Amino acid sequence: MSAPATGEPRRGGSWLQTWTPEDESFWKSAGSRIAWRTLFLTTATLILSFASWFTMSAVVVRLPNVGFKFDTDQLFWLGAMPGLAAGLLRMLHTFLIPIFGTRAVIGTATLLKLIPCIGLGVAVMNPGTPFWMFMLLAFLSGLGGGDFSSYMPSTSLFFPKRLQGTALGIQAGIGNFGVSLAQFVTPWIIGFAAFGAAGGAAQTFMKDGASKPIWLQNAFLVYVPLLVILGVACFVWLRSVPVRVAFRDQLDIFRSKHTWFCTITYVMTFGSFSGLAAAFPMLIKTIYGKFPGAPDPLAYAFYGPLIGSASRVLFGFIADKTGGAILTTLTGVGLIGSCAALLATGCLTPDSVEQFETFKWLMLTVFFLTGVGNAATFRQYPLIFSHSPRQGAGVLGWTGAVAAFGPFIVNTQLKSAFASSWKSAEPFFVGAIAFYVIATAVNWWFYSRKGAERPC
Repeated sequence: MSAPATGEPRRGGSWLQTWTPEDESFWKSAGSRIAWRTLFLTTATLILSFASWFTMSAVVVRLPNVGFKFDTDQLFWLGAMPGLAAGLLRMLHTFLIPIFGTRAVIGTATLLKLIPCIGLGVAVMNPGTPFWMFMLLAFLSGLGGGDFSSYMPSTSLFFPKRLQGTALGIQAGIGNFGVSLAQFVTPWIIGFAAFGAAGGAAQTFMKDGASKPIWLQNAFLVYVPLLVILGVACFVWLRSVPVRVAFRDQLDIFRSKHTWFCTITYVMTFGSFSGLAAAFPMLIKTIYGKFPGAPDPLAYAFYGPLIGSASRVLFGFIADKTGGAILTTLTGVGLIGSCAALLATGCLTPDSVEQFETFKWLMLTVFFLTGVGNAATFRQYPLIFSHSPRQGAGVLGWTGAVAAFGPFIVNTQLKSAFASSWKSAEPFFVGAIAFYVIATAVNWWFYSRKGAERPC
């Protein structure tokens, strides 16, 4: 790191010669321009990552209406598989940036998402596609969730500490809009032949004795040209910070107890956000779909991720000013109260569709709080590991990996709750409250109380 602070790559290479963002003269002369260019391009690709990851959760509620003979348990499983894959793949992505660099990892990951998008686009056109094939393709759609644990370590290396909360909040928050994009665009794009004859034939959508043509494949195929364009752009314009560390050396993060405490708090925030975003359409359908005049799940599902993403962006700036720990503690308290209200109001076991309004607003409150917590925790972690930016980047990746299991955990636990003697989502939210109490206590004790071990 003693090379001249030019910030330019070696001839023919993608690795920068040096990177010293804490050096004000370097940051003004070269670092700022490169860092913000990288943030812009990687954030655009991250939006598509989240969109391709969550499109299955938006489509799954439509499958029974176009001829697929999948029961409720199978539909929950299809919503869960992208989360299982994302969690596993994020564990791998946690360690890739210091080995292969930003350009190779982000560019390759962007193009790999073409596989599930094209595969699922073809699969939904044939009602005879077997369930195991959907499970495999749903698993592969987790490629879009897996690469998040490369984005966050990469971005944290490009920016000085004073701007990391802002940069990470912008990238993760705007990237999270991909969830809303999938759930907002899907009901619109499947309503017409967006790609003409090249996009395949329509399916017949049946509901309440009425029928209409829809093109479910459009929900996946719409991202194909964008992935190609941005994948190529990544290989052309992205560069890599010269922090190269062997895989074995990166495992030192697991010797710190704070890695595990950060994991708990991020599961509380992003794990809740991703899990509930993936399950929200099926949750609406399962709880309120039995009533006359039942709400269309896709008419409401995108609001939750949209609010959570927006609050993450907004509170990234606030966390830079106030510190992340206190916001994380307040998030935990708010989540406990919101889940308790869901149980107390009876909107999880409704007697009529009128209770949907209460359910909707309480769930949107939960999404708002998870966004605040996401911004707060990502401000905390680099400061908790301020003695080693490389370790801090690794912890960002690892916590994101574990929290990415959120869609898998939430969908499978809700499936079990509805199959239990309770036959409702109540057991799930009781368990969520218990976990939030533990996570909030851990965060308060180690990071936000007076005299905390690592105040941040």
